[in-house]
Amino acid sequence: MMSDPVSAAHEVAASGRPREAVALLESAGDGGNAAALAELAVWHLRGIIIPRDLGKARRTLRRAVTVGHVDAALMEIALAANGSGGLPDWPQALGLLRIAAINDPVAAEHLALVDKMELDPAGYPAMRPAGEPLSDQPFVELFPAALSPAECLHVATLTHNWLEPAVVVDPRTGRNIAHPIRTSDSTLVGPTQETLVVAALNRRLAALTRTRVEQGEPLSVLRYKPGQEYRLHLDALPGANNQRIATAIAYLNDGFEGGETYFSANRLKIQPRQGDVLVFRNVLADGTTDPESRHAGLSVRRGTKWIATRWIRQDAYDPWTYREGA
Repeated sequence: MMSDPVSAAHEVAASGRPREAVALLESAGDGGNAAALAELAVWHLRGIIIPRDLGKARRTLRRAVTVGHVDAALMEIALAANGSGGLPDWPQALGLLRIAAINDPVAAEHLALVDKMELDPAGYPAMRPAGEPLSDQPFVELFPAALSPAECLHVATLTHNWLEPAVVVDPRTGRNIAHPIRTSDSTLVGPTQETLVVAALNRRLAALTRTRVEQGEPLSVLRYKPGQEYRLHLDALPGANNQRIATAIAYLNDGFEGGETYFSANRLKIQPRQGDVLVFRNVLADGTTDPESRHAGLSVRRGTKWIATRWIRQDAYDPWTYREGA
């Protein structure tokens, strides 16, 4: 048997004995092995080797943190903030971050940025800034400098190693194929990856769209290089039971050429500026898709464009069940 309990557990699980694999990790965890506890928490979160159980994941992460697992601490903070495996608890998440920041320089960086934000006790902005109406039909509103340069840099730095070419699932083969209208690189900030900075920004975007943070899909980060674009499209989803009612786009940088957000119905064109947030509605008052919300991210001519997009649903959305277009 391997001396490394995590490797041993994977070998046992691969042989079709998941219960024995879990027992190996639990036994090692009882002996103070932080890596075994962190791995077991990930198994509970992913729901692949064993059924997903977010509550057990939270409790197992707590044990891993207690015996000194740094990454488990950041994951526990994320789940406490977004309510996975329990209720969202901003004060608890912030308290956990302050503890982690004592010995972890990454956590200390996150805390320094969060402490600069003007937040209420639930992590929402203490004051909602006024927007600049750009269009009534479709409804489009701009919030200048809604994100600081440091916040924009945080999101880009957090995600740059995760970016992959945009793809969709081919309904005929079930395989990933190149996205037919979006040629950017993209990624998602899933519920275990949300730093407390991202959690606060998600709450800020909820405030700007006058929605609840639970209605938002995972934050999507997109990078456009020269020649890349997002052709004319609607963000509303055909036949969705829980429709995308609004979109918030945060521009993470500027200094590039092209890349404007363009609405074809009224020829409205928005030039990205770092920190600005563009908000628009995808549906009409009766809940049906607004055809005039059709828009594009025009081709970048020079430089690189970064944005973070949060699609807002009509009702609460479960980030653990995310599938593009669902």
